Amino acid sequence: MYMIESKAGAIGCMLLSLFLLGTWPALLTLLERRGRLPQHTYLDYSLTNFLAAIIIAFTFGEIGHSSIDQPNFLIQLSQDNMPSVLFAMAGGVVLSLGNLSTQYAWAYVGLSVTEVITSSITVVIGTTMNYFLDGKINRAEILFPGVACFLIAVCLASAVHESNAADNKAKLSQLSSIPKDEAGLYSHTTSEEKQKSSVTKDVEDGTTAEMPKFGTADFLIALENRRSIKVLGKGIFIGLFITFFAGFCFSLFSPAFNLATNDQWHTLKDGVPHLTVYTAFFYFSLSCFVIAIVLNISFLYRPVLNLPKSSLKAYLTDWNGRNWALLAGLVCGFGNGLQFMGGQAAGYAAADAVQALPLVSTFWGILLFGEYRRSSKRTYIFLSAMLLMFILAVAILMASSGHRRTE
Repeated sequence: MYMIESKAGAIGCMLLSLFLLGTWPALLTLLERRGRLPQHTYLDYSLTNFLAAIIIAFTFGEIGHSSIDQPNFLIQLSQDNMPSVLFAMAGGVVLSLGNLSTQYAWAYVGLSVTEVITSSITVVIGTTMNYFLDGKINRAEILFPGVACFLIAVCLASAVHESNAADNKAKLSQLSSIPKDEAGLYSHTTSEEKQKSSVTKDVEDGTTAEMPKFGTADFLIALENRRSIKVLGKGIFIGLFITFFAGFCFSLFSPAFNLATNDQWHTLKDGVPHLTVYTAFFYFSLSCFVIAIVLNISFLYRPVLNLPKSSLKAYLTDWNGRNWALLAGLVCGFGNGLQFMGGQAAGYAAADAVQALPLVSTFWGILLFGEYRRSSKRTYIFLSAMLLMFILAVAILMASSGHRRTE
């Protein structure tokens, strides 16, 4: 079994995890904005997300020598470690609920703001719990100022959201005079759009099409007509509720995984080795997979938020964007695995530095989806301050990392 033993290796895992965990939300957002039902997308995502855990278990979990204290993956499957298995599976359940919730929150609240809120809740609650579960191996005088930086970033993110919403409201002030057709879609074939349109390349299938420029009112209307979750004219409170619920779920999965691998509450029988990070991640991902499949199959026939009904047959024949959904599952799966590998070596509180993933998500949001394009100077100032605070926060949390003693 391969184990990360150096602080540098742990930080490397966390940095790569940060990039991966900040990228997969952009892939699912891309599909929702192109009209694919989120139920179909999440079913595809769940398959490869679990596949990533299997790959990690049978590679890193089986490489090298197996010892009594650190047995390989297959050996641990037959050991009497059910209490730790249940902690790992509980972590998978709350992560699955959180990921499923954010898929809807991205449409209502936006990719960048959703990631900022959920990540900050995770740091404030989850990192504090991990600090005490880890026996305070992280330096508190560095760790908790990092947590404070995340709280400041939340305030700045709220300012970004408020300012950008005001900008969009000004752009869409003409909506009241734009009629809807029989299908309930806004008409946006105006002369203003024609003047602002440009030939753009479709990110998903490589085709070219004439689309309004990012940040214009016509772009917002065209996006609303195309996306699967309709949000224009709806309040943001339901989106904020979903976002805060997701953040609470995210704050619990890392402490649950910590308990599964380190048994701080002494639930295992004497002589039974702790779950290795790879075995725990396998059970963690298994429960995440089961919850996702059950809920999303039920959502096919009983959709939420006024989405259209679907069926298992319709899902199986829907290949539009499936490759992106499958890729997102792999990216997220390997990102989670690397986070836990780094956390086992340097402490899970420090590994929560990957919750600075809004840095990456905001980059993709601006590059792919045109977020904050043609916004006011006030919005850009708040956005820059938020990103700088996140950079400072992740640096401080990584600097607080300790080194777990292996007995």
